[in-house]
Amino acid sequence: MNDAAPAPTPAPAAARRARVRAPELVGKGGWLNTGGAELTLADLRGKIVLVDFWTFCCINCLHVLDELRELEERHRDTLVIVGVHSPKFVHEAEHQAVVDAVERYEVHHPVLDDPELVTWKQYAVRAWPTLVVVDPEGYVVAQHAGEGHANALRTLVEELEAEHEAKGTLRRGDGPYVPPEPVAGDLRFPGKAVVLPSGRLLVSDSTRHQLVELEPDGETVVRRIGEGEFREPQGLAVLPDGKVVVADTVHHALRTFDPATGAIELIAGTGRQWWQGSPTSGPALEVDLSSPWDVAWWRGKVWIAMAGVHQLWTYDPETGTVRVAAGTTNEGLVDGPAAEAWFAQPSGLAATDDRLWVADSETSALRWVDTADVVHTAVGTGLFDFGHRDGAAGQALLQHPLGVTALPDGSVAVSDTYNHALRRFDPATGEVTTLATDLREPADAVLVGDDIVVVESARHRLTRLRLPEEAVRVESVAHRTRREATDVAPGRLRLDVVFQAPTGQKLDERYGPSTRLLVSSTPPELLLGGEGTGTDLFRELDLNPEVTEGVLHVSAMAASCDDDPANEYPACHVHQQDWGVPVKVTADGAARLPLILAGMDA
Repeated sequence: MNDAAPAPTPAPAAARRARVRAPELVGKGGWLNTGGAELTLADLRGKIVLVDFWTFCCINCLHVLDELRELEERHRDTLVIVGVHSPKFVHEAEHQAVVDAVERYEVHHPVLDDPELVTWKQYAVRAWPTLVVVDPEGYVVAQHAGEGHANALRTLVEELEAEHEAKGTLRRGDGPYVPPEPVAGDLRFPGKAVVLPSGRLLVSDSTRHQLVELEPDGETVVRRIGEGEFREPQGLAVLPDGKVVVADTVHHALRTFDPATGAIELIAGTGRQWWQGSPTSGPALEVDLSSPWDVAWWRGKVWIAMAGVHQLWTYDPETGTVRVAAGTTNEGLVDGPAAEAWFAQPSGLAATDDRLWVADSETSALRWVDTADVVHTAVGTGLFDFGHRDGAAGQALLQHPLGVTALPDGSVAVSDTYNHALRRFDPATGEVTTLATDLREPADAVLVGDDIVVVESARHRLTRLRLPEEAVRVESVAHRTRREATDVAPGRLRLDVVFQAPTGQKLDERYGPSTRLLVSSTPPELLLGGEGTGTDLFRELDLNPEVTEGVLHVSAMAASCDDDPANEYPACHVHQQDWGVPVKVTADGAARLPLILAGMDA
């Protein structure tokens, strides 16, 4: 006999949801992918609207664009995805740069260009990427930050379809997306280039998902390679046997291309994206990778700029294995032993005898790894400072560099992508200079004789320059990320990461805690207590009243699985996000800081 009270009947999904009216979508840059139409939320009434706050520098945002493609196609007659482009870097606030990014990353839905972060502020967004779901009646019903939410969103969209079909408030039919006219040309947003043993150039033609072999003039097309094999390929490196290893970025894989035979072979990756808890070493074809962006041959191995997880990995062709070589997956700029260093979207590599140079894009930094596996920084201070400033390396500034090239005199050329410039760092003098300006999003450069050939990605071409004897004089500019700081009170601050498991799922506790929270700060003195790693999604932080401003770095992860006792092997999903929250310590500031990973803050 069971004397326990009967369990309460769960409330219908509609009854459990908060009712918050969605703010209007406003952006000074206007709308893209709408055929010139200006959209309002009233125009979208009757549709389920998924607002994707993104910025094109952000690898996690690019992952989410790919995550959403299947959902967008499956629910095309009921769901409208609206991208709100919310820039981090100054270059990303340029309208033409947003136009280019929408084409480059094949965004097939309307995009609002919001260079002044007006809509970002109205929706109280704190991180890229953030996804907000608005129901057919114009109310916000869910918010998600970071990656891994595709399954939860699919479930929610299906719930909303059924609910509003029954209420008569769902409007089926075509959405407002109008595709732009296709553009002709030999290259479209090329990524990286190498010189083949034949003297010809090989270029990753990223948006067309192929490689292009060019004559030494950099213009005449010899052949196109790999149609249907690659997905947004980026980095290229020539191996000692003459084959070329290719970073097949969106496929999360490495492949080789043999110029002699034309053969393409998969050598690393499973096609799945790496998530926390996945293996970090092992047979190369059995280990997941995450957006490999560049590759280089150094010390007998292929080194991989694993942009998606802020690490460097290696591939050993002798043993056919991969492993993590540097980085912790935490995003930031921390030097030291490779296993303890932090990177932020490493995107360019160049090898010399004693150094592996790294273009660490999100920290606007030039870094290197020495032969003792220690990481150093030559230029750059962290995630929030960037600009165009020459002079002593300690005060010089870059803006989201994607490429680095070793020069014969021991210096390096940096493809300073968002400054549209080619820069030079000389380790002998510790000076940074500018070699060339008036490039358009240079992403890589290669030496060809006495010339340097620059991959001018947003001009869809290779540009040949004579290495100048003297540097170009450029007016110095410095910037900080444009987000407003959150006012917080000194002393005790309650940090809450909000996570609600999607309908039909629960936290996966079978093998121990299914959540993780990592907290640190810049400067470190901002926190007197509460830093470090734990398994609870809340933390009591102790803020130093002597430090008036800084940045809280918060990384959260939660794993949820299908809640069906009859299923021995339930499907599980990892949700994760990193936040860098600028804070200002003031007497009348907030005593609680909520960060939404998934759900709504009660």
